[in-house]
Parts: sequence; structure tokens; C-alpha cells
Amino acid sequence: MVTKTLVNHRYELDELPLARGGMGEVWTGRDIRLEREVAVKFIRFPDDAPDQELVRRFVRESRITARLEHPGVPAVYDVGTHDGRPYLVMQRIRGVSVADLNAEHAPLPVGWAVAIAAQVCSVLSVAHRASLVHRDLKPGNLMLDRDGGIKVLDFGLAVALDLADHSQITRTGQTLGTPAYMAPEQIMASMSGPRSDLYALGCTVYEMLCGEAPFRGSTAYAVMSQQVDDPPRPVRRLRSEVPEDLERLVLSLLAKAPDDRPDSAEVVYERLLPFVDGLGPLPGVLPPDSGPSATRMYAGVLSRVLADARRPAPGPRPAPDAETVDPPPRFSRSELDRARERAAELIRQSRYSQAAEVLSAVMEPASQVLGEADDDVVSLRRELAGVLFEGGDYRAAAPQFRQLAGDLADRHGPDTEQVLHHRMQEATCYALLGESSRALQQLGDLLDDERRVLGEDHPKTLELRRQIGLLQLGAGRRDAAEQTLTGLLDDLTRLRGGEHAAVADVRDLLTVIRPSG
Repeated sequence: MVTKTLVNHRYELDELPLARGGMGEVWTGRDIRLEREVAVKFIRFPDDAPDQELVRRFVRESRITARLEHPGVPAVYDVGTHDGRPYLVMQRIRGVSVADLNAEHAPLPVGWAVAIAAQVCSVLSVAHRASLVHRDLKPGNLMLDRDGGIKVLDFGLAVALDLADHSQITRTGQTLGTPAYMAPEQIMASMSGPRSDLYALGCTVYEMLCGEAPFRGSTAYAVMSQQVDDPPRPVRRLRSEVPEDLERLVLSLLAKAPDDRPDSAEVVYERLLPFVDGLGPLPGVLPPDSGPSATRMYAGVLSRVLADARRPAPGPRPAPDAETVDPPPRFSRSELDRARERAAELIRQSRYSQAAEVLSAVMEPASQVLGEADDDVVSLRRELAGVLFEGGDYRAAAPQFRQLAGDLADRHGPDTEQVLHHRMQEATCYALLGESSRALQQLGDLLDDERRVLGEDHPKTLELRRQIGLLQLGAGRRDAAEQTLTGLLDDLTRLRGGEHAAVADVRDLLTVIRPSG
């Protein structure tokens, strides 16, 4: 009798893994406490060397993923480590992957290809609002269930392995993704944003419609080279019945520069909807309807909710009673200290969203009673901004850093180290959100000031130039990146010598931009 592996005294794994890959492996099994099927996904450390920082990030990103409430995202049940390896326990999904669907039926009926893509956009919409980027979206990570719904798999695994450090906009090292679906910015600069997922979606839709990926080659390098440099063949050249507007949308998703792609998953969803039609049976996958489906019944009602209604405009708010004056809030410095201690304990447990709630709850009363310029209140605001950033809520963190930089500039002058640091953090938030143009504008302004305050050869100034070059490269601005990095290479060589690691790093980046050079 074969003894099955038991994880955390709870999850009994099947005898063999369901799948193995460069990022780890997936096992099916059972939760013996609740008696339900589960999927257990282990991640692999780069070079198989234990990495506690990676474990911390994995736990954090898994918690963010667990808060995604969407029928297209498998539920997250648990997270932990087993024999030193991080694992994620998730809802087991039964169905057929879109990769297998393509293998059996490609090219797919236009309506089905579009319906699958529109469902993926719905998932990406909620994920991107939570500052989550998938980074490895592809047909193999899309599962078509028995009701015709799409589940997007493997959120949280790719994210944890490619998260930006505090000190830099991009994390160097292992490049994640599958070459046939990787955006140019992932290949050239190891950068990913919401529009990188849209590019991968474009590759996926193209394959469903045309029966082949937009870029193919005998090696991964050949495919990645095409992703960066070559335009895809027009869809209608391979399949003339595809509507022209749908072809334009797919080709816009495959634009080389992120800024040339659609603005968001919501925009793509709206442009896809008119083509969702003719969703008949798929032989061997979705048979003709043989009876009621609880999921479709539920969705059918939801599709009618507020379909023809319009929310009434809010009426005028009643004027406040002139004689009623709200008493000032009662708040003490000791309450502020207790909130900060509670938040610090939550941070130690990587419970960032709860820590942010604790700090946010005392922000307004502390500001009213102690004053916004109070040193403890300023520290509280700095801690809140840092917790939001650590928790991956870059959209909420950015305005916090901006306000901090402005207020500290008013108090201490615009050239202090803290002001420059908070400006850098704000720009980093926008870079991580995929808003490259906004981030580059802010970083360019910051570089002017760092050159003036710190000097051209200061390490922080040099590092900022490297990050600007990387971001330019990730934004598809290859000429600008080449100019930035060429100048930086000259200065680093002059200051540190031609054999220094930083010089080699920049030289490698320039080789990526101009391989023939």
C-alpha cells in the first residue's frame, strides 16, 4: 500500500503531481478535515536555495489573491510551508484547459473565442484594481468548466516571484512567463503591468481565432525576438470571417509599446461584447444542454439586474442644523501609540491590509486633535503609506506619498532626503501599476532635482538613471532607453572601472536593446 503525503496534518496528496513546471508543481488531493477535493500548488525557489524573503512575499500575495471575490478566480483556502517549501491550497477546478481546447478544436468559433476572452477581462478587471498582475496568462492557465465559465488559474504564484523591491522599480533575476505569450516589456526589462496581461490576452485570442500563436519559432529566443521586433500577421489574412473591428482590437492588444494598447481590461471587455454570439455546443467539451444548470440560472438573473434601470440621482442633502455643532473628537496620544503598536504586530505577521485599517482608523481623529504637522501624526502617515505599499495597494499608497512629500517640503524645504524619497516612492507606485508615462515624468523631474542636490556622480543619482532607463525600455521607448543607458555606462565606467558589476549590468541591458551592436 502506497503511503500518501500528508501536508500540515490536513491535506492528503495524490500519488503523483498533476503538473510540473519551472515555477513549481501542482498536486491534487483532499482536505481530510473538511472532506473536499483541493489543488495544492508548491513554488520552487530559484536555484533551489531557501529564500525567506520569497516566502514572505508569497504569503503576502496569496492573501491578496484570497481577497479576490470573483467566480472566475478559484477560491484560496490556505497557505503555508511544507518541508521548507511554500504552498497554496486552492479550490480544485474540473474542466478542460483552453490549451487543450485549442488542440482539439482550433480555430475556435468566433463567438466562443470572444466569450472566453471577455470572461478573462472580467477577472483581470478585479485583479488589476487590486494591484495584482498575473504575468503568465496563457491558454494553459485558463480552464473552461462544465457550465461554459472560465477560471483563471495561478494568480499569486507568478506575482510573488516577480515583485519589485523597495529600492528598485524592477526585480532582476529569474524572468517569468511563457515566451509565446510574453509582452515585449517582460522580455526586455523584466517588467510587468496590467497591459502586459492584456498583451498575453491578445496572444491567446489570436491563437483561438487563427489556430496558431502570433509568433512561433524553433527556440524560445526566436519567439521572444519576434515578440519584441516583429508585427503579427493580420488575423483576417489567416481567417477572413473574423470581423474587421475584432481584428483591430486583437492587433491593438499586441502593440509593442504598452501605451499603445487599450487602457484597461474593462475597455477590452466592452469592445468584445458585440461579438459574443453563437455559443453552441462544443463537441466533446460542452454537450448540448441536457437540463437546468444552477450556475447559468444564477447568471441569467444577474444579467437582468439593473439592465434597463438607471440609478436615481441623489437628492440634495438636508442643510445641517445651524444650532447643532459637533463636539470635537476625543483622542489622546496614548490611543495613537496603541494603534501603532497594534499595526506593528500585524505587520510582523504580514497582515498588511488589517494594519492599514488600524492606522487609517486613527488618522482623522489624530490629525484633528494633534494637528497634521504634529511629528507623531506625520510618522503615522508615513507608516500608513509604507503599509499600503508593502501590502501591494499601490493605488492607495501613491497619493499618501505625494501628500507626505508636499507637506514635508513645506515644512523643511523641497530638497530634504525624506522629500526626495517619498517622491521616488510615489513614482514607483505608478510604475508598478503600469502607468509608465506618469512614472517617467515624475522620475525625470526627480532626476533634475537629485542632480542639483546630490550631484551627477552620487550613487542615488546613478541608480535613478538606471531605473529610468529600465522603465523607458519597459515602456517600449527603446531609443530613449539606449540614450539614457549609454550615458550611464560611460559615467559608471569612468567612476568604477570597466569590470564593475554595475557596468556589466548596464552593458547587458544595452545588448538587449541593440543585439547586433
